[in-house]
Amino acid sequence: MKEMELVGVRIELPSNAPIVLLRETDGAGRLLPIFIGGSEAQAIALAMEEVETPRPMTHDLFKDVLDQLGVRLERIVVTELRDRTFYAELELAGGNGNGARRISSRPSDAVALAVRTGAPIFAAESVLDAAGHTVEPEESEGDEPPPEEVLDQFREFLDQVTPEDFNG
Repeated sequence: MKEMELVGVRIELPSNAPIVLLRETDGAGRLLPIFIGGSEAQAIALAMEEVETPRPMTHDLFKDVLDQLGVRLERIVVTELRDRTFYAELELAGGNGNGARRISSRPSDAVALAVRTGAPIFAAESVLDAAGHTVEPEESEGDEPPPEEVLDQFREFLDQVTPEDFNG
């Protein structure tokens, strides 16, 4: 299990397909692109920008329900890639003494909820092995390439990749 950070939501051209982009926080710093729906991309982007909507969006509502029930989202985990489809789980704790629970989720919904709650994001090593992309940093004096350099290199990768490339 590897901890991931949310880099952002991007549009893959020329298909205009939204992608949520996660990056491994240590190790090789692999990038994990996950194709998602447009409404989920919007939900993630709104939460990242801390935009307050006049009425609660679905993921805001779900967070409010968890809060009212005394349940915490401990973390989300992208658990597997099967038949070109990513799977994730919500790891919940608290509420009525029921202990920890794992609930199946689409990765896009899990990420949208994690952004709203501040919960950490993880991915199974097998998922990263199957769909992760290592960005080779250019020679520099710093330890990490600038974020825009990483994104530029990843955009080059996206120009050449199709959803079929993620078939495990």
